[in-house]
Amino acid sequence: MSHQPERVAVTIDGEVAHLRLDRAPKRNALDDATVAQLHRFFADPPAVRAAVLDGAGDHFCAGLDLAEHVSRTAPEVLAHSRGWHAAFDAIALGRIPVIAVIRGAAIGGGFELAAAAHIRVAERSAFFGLPEGQRGLFLGGGGSVRITRLIGTSRVMDMMLTGRRYAAPDAERIGAVHYVVEDGAGLAFGMELARTIASNAAHSNAAILQALPRIADMSYDDGLYLEASTAAMMATADESRERIAAFLDRKK
Repeated sequence: MSHQPERVAVTIDGEVAHLRLDRAPKRNALDDATVAQLHRFFADPPAVRAAVLDGAGDHFCAGLDLAEHVSRTAPEVLAHSRGWHAAFDAIALGRIPVIAVIRGAAIGGGFELAAAAHIRVAERSAFFGLPEGQRGLFLGGGGSVRITRLIGTSRVMDMMLTGRRYAAPDAERIGAVHYVVEDGAGLAFGMELARTIASNAAHSNAAILQALPRIADMSYDDGLYLEASTAAMMATADESRERIAAFLDRKK
C-alpha cells in the first residue's frame, strides 16, 4: 500500500497546535490527501486548547486542486463535497478553537476552509475570491452556508458571478476576517491569540464553539432557552466557581 505524503505540517507549542498547509508549489491547493489529514487531526485532536492554521509560502490556499477533480462523475463530486463538509465541520464544530492566519490567496475552497475557522487573521497581502462561476463550478466545501453567513448572500453572489476579490482591509470591513496585520506578522499574532484562548476554561471554550452556532440557527425563544441552559452548566462547573472566587479575591 502506497504511503500518502504529509500535506499538513503539525507542531505543538504547549497548549497550542500549529498546522501549516504544506504544498507551497501548488499554492497549498486542497487535494484529497490534504483534506483527509485535516479531518483526521480535528476529528481527534491532541491534548491542546487551541490551534492556528496557516499556509506555507506566499499563499494561504488557492482552493480545490482541479487536477484531481476534472474527471470525476456527478456521484463522485457529491461524495467529494460531502467529504469536505465532514472535514470542515470537524473544524467549525470541533473541540478546540481554530485561528486561520491568511496571507496571499484565500480563493474558492481556501476561503471555505478559512470560513470554517473561528477567528481569521489576515495579513495585508491577503485577498479573497470565489471564482467558481468562471470555472463552471459551484461552492462545494460549505461556503454557500458559512461564507454567506459571514458576509451575506448578495456579496457571495457578486463574488461568484463577477470574480470580484476583496483585499484584506475590505474583507475586514465586510466581516470576512476579524483582524488585519502587517505582512509577516500574522503567525505571531495568531499564536498570541491562541495562547489567550488556551488560558480560558476548556469547558467554556467548548460551550462557545458548540452553543453559539446552534443558537444562531434557532428561533428566538429556543435560542434563549439554550443560552440559559448553557449558562447554568457553565456557571456551576467546579473550575468556573474556582475562577470566580479567584477573581473576587483579587478585587478585595
